[in-house]
Amino acid sequence: MRSRDQAPAAGPEIKTTGGVVRGITTHGVHAWRGVPYAAPPTGDLRLRAPQPVVPWEGVRDGSRYGPVPIQERIGEFIGAGKDTPMGEDCLTLNITAPTTESDEPRPVMVWFYGGAFVVGASSAPTYRGYDFVRRGEVVFVSVNYRLGALGYLDFSGYGTPERPIESNLGLRDQIAALEWVRDNIAAFGGHPDQVTIFGESAGAISVTTLMATPSAHGLFHRAIAESSAPGMVFGQQRARAWAAGFVSALGADGDPLGGLASATEEQLLGAARVLRERLGDTPGTIPTAPVVDGDLLPESPLDAFEGGRAADVPLIIGTNDTEGRLFELPRLRLDVLVSEQQATRMFELTQPELREQVLAAYEGTPHRRDLGGDYMFWYPSVRVMQAHRGPVWAYRYDLTTPVLNLMGVRATHGMELYPVFGLAGSGAARWLTALGGRRALRAMQDRVQRDWIHFAHRGTPTTFWPRYDAGTRLTKILDRTDRIEADPRRERRLAWRGFRGYD
Repeated sequence: MRSRDQAPAAGPEIKTTGGVVRGITTHGVHAWRGVPYAAPPTGDLRLRAPQPVVPWEGVRDGSRYGPVPIQERIGEFIGAGKDTPMGEDCLTLNITAPTTESDEPRPVMVWFYGGAFVVGASSAPTYRGYDFVRRGEVVFVSVNYRLGALGYLDFSGYGTPERPIESNLGLRDQIAALEWVRDNIAAFGGHPDQVTIFGESAGAISVTTLMATPSAHGLFHRAIAESSAPGMVFGQQRARAWAAGFVSALGADGDPLGGLASATEEQLLGAARVLRERLGDTPGTIPTAPVVDGDLLPESPLDAFEGGRAADVPLIIGTNDTEGRLFELPRLRLDVLVSEQQATRMFELTQPELREQVLAAYEGTPHRRDLGGDYMFWYPSVRVMQAHRGPVWAYRYDLTTPVLNLMGVRATHGMELYPVFGLAGSGAARWLTALGGRRALRAMQDRVQRDWIHFAHRGTPTTFWPRYDAGTRLTKILDRTDRIEADPRRERRLAWRGFRGYD
């Protein structure tokens, strides 16, 4: 999904709360990159909530992206290729705006990247957002937030009055970025009262979690969740056990606070690898995820939605046809998605009384491979769809290609990113459509972008798309020819009924 920048020209200078930043003009848009929205979370600020941005003197160069959060380097698709600067001083965002003047402020679209809260970056070529800006007259913002141990493990139990540690640091980063947008985006031509947050995978979990976070309410006005896993938010007891496992892997049992404060990047990543290897006993969980801490996040997002306490903003939410099949690929394997033993273990740790009821809907069917994807992504998203008090538009992304069919993954996790970000002509998309499907992908790109942009402007999709409600469950199936289905996968939905997952 690489997008090579054209030679940029100098762009406008904009005054922000931190100081003046000079942008660039490239690909027919103005862009300001690597703009700090908080102080560097380094030194004594490691494992602390984000602090106000440190003002700078003179004019800051906004032509380069800021360092990506500390993570494993697994490729440009995610954003942390081998040549990408990386470090703890990562709390920056990027703004892209039209080059034309407007008499009215433009809607703002704020993107949170995916990557299981352990990888990802706003600088990934996938997430440039040029198409949204050129086509939709919007201001596009992409946000870096802390990942892995430094962003999502709950070390708050190791804090002291002299050296406190907050929980949910990555989530706090996202809120700080939205506060920066509220205070600064008007200078870039954006409307601070017309903000749409959207994201995919971990970015979509961020969206549904922010909707359940009281201090984030009012900072955004619309939301789009692409392949959220709303249940991947855990209680503090479990989260602190994972934190203790990390401290042990770090070799810091004798002095947890000192070990966490002094650990190098390599030591942090090494301890995270050890922790992941030890998690086989709790299948279907990710330790780096938001935690119900009773403070920032007082309850699980699913409880907040079902109790009517989530932000009641308009919401587009959906999943892909075969979400879990991506994770069968080498280096991505999650056994709960395919292994009978791990699926059984997952039910033993959650609700064993539902095991036979759920598995009966899958055993002996072509959908057995989709059990894990339904558990992690689809059914929890259905719970959000049916409970949300605001207007909801539900979708399922089914568009596949002959290459994806030969791979056996079909319309799996992440495939909707190609049309959403206008990547139908990218090298990766050309490979995926080498045996056919390119015209359908381009047509899908046109329809999806039109809906996402209209939603940012008006709070509704533009094409025919009825609202979802718990009575009819009307869902838009995005395929070569879009269609509306009532209560798709009803039998599988009823099989999961009553499932609550881990605490």
